[in-house]
Amino acid sequence: MFMLTDALLFRIWKRETAGQGGLLSGVDPTAFTTADSLKLCIIRICMIVLIGRLLSLALGKIRQPKVIAEVLGGILLGPTAMGRIPGFTEYIFPAQSLSYLSLVANIGICLFLFIVGLEVDASIITRNARSSLFIALSTTALSFGLGAAISVPLYHNFIGPPVEFVHFMLFTGVSFSITSFPVLCRILTALKLLDTTIGVVALTASMCNDVFCWSLLALAVALVNGASGLTALWILLAFVAFTAFLMWPVKIALLQFARFTESLENGPTIFFMLVILIVLWACAFFTDIVGISAFFGAFLAGVIVPREGALAVSLTKKLEDVVTIVFLPLYFTLSGLNTDLGLLNTGTTWGFIIAIMCLDFTGKFSICTITSRISGMNWRESSTVGSLMCCKGPVELIILNIGLSTGILTQRVFSMFVLEALVLTFITTPLVFVFYRPEQRVHALGKEAPRWSIGERDEDIDDSQSPVTEDQPWRSRFTVVIEKYDHMSGMLAATQLALPTPRGTETCVNAVRLIEMPDCDPEIRMSSVVHTLIRADPVMGAFRTFGELNNIRVLRSLYFVPYEDMSKTVSDHATQHGSELILLQWIPPSSIHGEDPCSPRSTKIEPTGIGNAAAMIHSQFVREILAESNADVALFIDPGTSLSGTGPGSARHIFFPFFGGPDDRLALEFVMQLCTHPGISATVIRMSKSGAARVAAQWPSIVRSKPEDSDKTQDTGYHGMPIQSTVVTPSISYGQTHFESETADTILWEQYVNSHSSFDIHPSIRAALSCITFSEHSSSIPLHSAIQQASMRKPVLVVVGRSHRFGSDDLTQELDNILNERDDDRKTIGNAATAFVASGCATAVVVLQAANVSTD
Repeated sequence: MFMLTDALLFRIWKRETAGQGGLLSGVDPTAFTTADSLKLCIIRICMIVLIGRLLSLALGKIRQPKVIAEVLGGILLGPTAMGRIPGFTEYIFPAQSLSYLSLVANIGICLFLFIVGLEVDASIITRNARSSLFIALSTTALSFGLGAAISVPLYHNFIGPPVEFVHFMLFTGVSFSITSFPVLCRILTALKLLDTTIGVVALTASMCNDVFCWSLLALAVALVNGASGLTALWILLAFVAFTAFLMWPVKIALLQFARFTESLENGPTIFFMLVILIVLWACAFFTDIVGISAFFGAFLAGVIVPREGALAVSLTKKLEDVVTIVFLPLYFTLSGLNTDLGLLNTGTTWGFIIAIMCLDFTGKFSICTITSRISGMNWRESSTVGSLMCCKGPVELIILNIGLSTGILTQRVFSMFVLEALVLTFITTPLVFVFYRPEQRVHALGKEAPRWSIGERDEDIDDSQSPVTEDQPWRSRFTVVIEKYDHMSGMLAATQLALPTPRGTETCVNAVRLIEMPDCDPEIRMSSVVHTLIRADPVMGAFRTFGELNNIRVLRSLYFVPYEDMSKTVSDHATQHGSELILLQWIPPSSIHGEDPCSPRSTKIEPTGIGNAAAMIHSQFVREILAESNADVALFIDPGTSLSGTGPGSARHIFFPFFGGPDDRLALEFVMQLCTHPGISATVIRMSKSGAARVAAQWPSIVRSKPEDSDKTQDTGYHGMPIQSTVVTPSISYGQTHFESETADTILWEQYVNSHSSFDIHPSIRAALSCITFSEHSSSIPLHSAIQQASMRKPVLVVVGRSHRFGSDDLTQELDNILNERDDDRKTIGNAATAFVASGCATAVVVLQAANVSTD
């Protein structure tokens, strides 16, 4: 008996271990078995993700969303293309294995709809309710009516009994009405429209539209799954009651639980994540067993997650990557596998496809355009909103898959609607480019601010106002850029130094806080938390206090942007707020050496050879701002706290070597503004190379304007030429040539040096000039001489112009002799500043660049 038992156990063991030798035992590793489906599943996932990624890279060149690539990949793998290869479908996608793939894909789509629920922000709907609700309601109503109308011939030609016409009509109407909110978010991000009025309105309208359509779809599913009308009513009432239960008791409980686990302050904890996932699957399970799809429960679970703090954003970041990279391509590939374009083989079928596309697009585009026009937009903006609302994407595919799985749609009709969804999504981006070119875009401000940037509105912007006037000769509107928290103390001191004295009511500081958001998608989820962040952010709080202490207006803005968009964000912000000077800090890619921290030499900066990677990235950011900015820029280089003026080593004396050129003329004006502060003095030396013929001997006589025109100021500011002098004298216009720039240098210099003989100078200018010592110095090595002069005046704040393209002397060769290892520094701050930083003679350095002047 024992021998029989042992023999039986041996046979069972042999059968179970058969094939475990794998490839070495001659077993096909790709063969599908219900006992071990993992190997084939791995092959299919890799194939699906790879094909989708390759198509996405190709379509990304024309700014198409990834969903198009993923569905096209599924169509290529399905019966339309590769499925026609003999044995391909039976070998890679055998029918008995599709249930496993469908299970994984449905888990992924539940997670995706949970993320979509996290994106639904009630605050956005509330702020834009008037226009967006009107657009969403009218679009949903008309599109649903058009879908119901075309469902009649579709039903009689392709569906028929036993499918109820009402059920098919509901699915057709919902598929016509839907706008894909997730894909629309990504299109707006790719086209950089999130910060425009168009983007805000379209985003809000699509959000409302999705809520309406999901409600209609729930009704349709309830009717399909109900054996009778009464059963469908009970299903719908159960779903409504469950939704109400989630929206109040459960949502409140989750908020309290988040506070208990400190997830609001520190991000979601493991315990909180576990509870959220339990709630997610519990909601999906309940809506599935009552007769509504599990997808609805997953969506509701995302909606009830607390929006306080950055909780929803943190949850999204934890889940989104794996969902979008793996799970969504699987689901859309299943849609492609179920799509057989070979079934669209008759004229009648293609006639209906064209009719579906034209009717869906025309109805939604026209009603959105008209309602947007009624809401106050012009025709161009209204047409853009209409184009954006025609976007379909994954949400319609989910609806179509529900219809296919419930037997409402046949594979032919399913393929027709999938093709329609792809075409309408594909044409969205080109239409937006046609109707709404970048130069025509209007950025949202104030309460209509984009979801990714929140700030306080400046009501007194006057773009026509000249930077300086006879009554107000100093710059008074500043944009202060804080990219990193470490920049806060230095920029506060720099702002304090740059403010004019005395300060008028027009003095305003725009503090811009930049937070890098590498992934574009989370930008659209920030609205519910960014107001909290702008109040809690220590940098914003410090600038608020700074404004209160100095009795000036401080406007604070917080931007969540990808790194590549940071410089353009700063430039656009300065332009929109009429800023006259952009202040930012530069950290050189170097290390700090010094024997004695109390010694002035302790801040001497030496090159490291390789350099600090983060600092070099920051240098690139600074160079992009200098290249793109339409306003003057002041770049502060402060190794310590010397700009604050409070420490024993603080710099109260300014040294400015005037080499010439537009940037140096701007720097000279800036030095005068700094000297309006009590206790600050300056030494300004005009540097020239000895042995060179003096240009003054060759200057032609300059024709000055008539005295009656002397009170007019130039509106062009510091655009290289003409010059703008704060000393109220006749304005002289010059071109951009080297000779004319030298002439402008001399005129400005003579105006300041001989200002004691002028009687029409503003009192504040006269007071500033009294604190400045002017002199001239000629040397064969002017840069070396300037460094030596600055070294004799420690502690000293050195002010230099960045570019000397139109200056009298070229400093490049001399700088090469001083230091050959700072090419990156020279590209960022210019030749003169690099020499002063490298020498360590300056306590701090300020680099000025005039607006619209070519860089070196």
